[in-house]
Amino acid sequence: MKRSALLLPIAAVALALIFSSLFVVDERQKALVLQFGRVIDVKEDPGLAFKLPFIQEVVYYDDRILSRDVDPLEVTPSDDRRLVVDAFARFRITDVERFRQAVGTGGLATAEQRLDLILRSELREVLGSVSSNDILSEDRVALMLRIATGARAEASSLGLQIIDVRLKRTDLPAQNLDATFARMRAEREREAADEVARGQEAAQRIRAQADRTVVELTSDAARDAEIARGEADARRNAIYANAFNADPEFFEFYRSLTAYTRALQGSNSTMVMSPDSEFFDYLKTDRIVDRSDAAQREVNSARPTVAAPATGN
Repeated sequence: MKRSALLLPIAAVALALIFSSLFVVDERQKALVLQFGRVIDVKEDPGLAFKLPFIQEVVYYDDRILSRDVDPLEVTPSDDRRLVVDAFARFRITDVERFRQAVGTGGLATAEQRLDLILRSELREVLGSVSSNDILSEDRVALMLRIATGARAEASSLGLQIIDVRLKRTDLPAQNLDATFARMRAEREREAADEVARGQEAAQRIRAQADRTVVELTSDAARDAEIARGEADARRNAIYANAFNADPEFFEFYRSLTAYTRALQGSNSTMVMSPDSEFFDYLKTDRIVDRSDAAQREVNSARPTVAAPATGN
């Protein structure tokens, strides 16, 4: 019993030593084995590894591609047109031993602060050497490549690899936005005024052409109407002349009746004229009777003469 009682503590201590000497490296991590703060071993392959218990410790670092957003930075391009640039970088830890020596116990937070300084410096240097139009055009791809290339040399001293640097957004400073918008508004208003002026000019030209066309069409229509009216008057006069020549007395009678109709209209039927006026000749009884007798004689003269039949004795 005494022997078994001693073996249990010994076994427990042995298991504790074994478990404290084992550690697991994940495939998404890299590990450093430190002894009194000094790097003893670097574990980059995933799996099970060993260390001295209680003497050595293990520090893990992320082996994945990391992202770092740079705070908005105000830069002054070569044309002195200030811009606010918002950028981000993709990086990863490639040399964990150098990374440990560079940042110490600060770890990733300290590394990101120093990386921000590197990126901000490169952004100012590269973007300050070109114009704002180059930054806002398709040439910004080449500018981002220059920034990434310049940042890689300095980041390598931290054990970091800069994979890519991108400009997310490029804006004007807040104090310049109002002036820029006012200038843009004035430019658009000037373009609108030019368009309105050109439209009014075109409308006036079209209106003048339409007025000219109206005058020409009206003149042509009036000319054709006068021609038609003249031809109609000529035909009317010819009909009147033929009627007058066929029966002058009847034509004179018709014209007199027409004159009576036009003169005696409405409630005013009083006319002042001399007693011997010829205006009412056809309203006199004797002229009507004479006209009827003459017409009767003409009818009788036009009848054919029929011989009386002979009677036999």
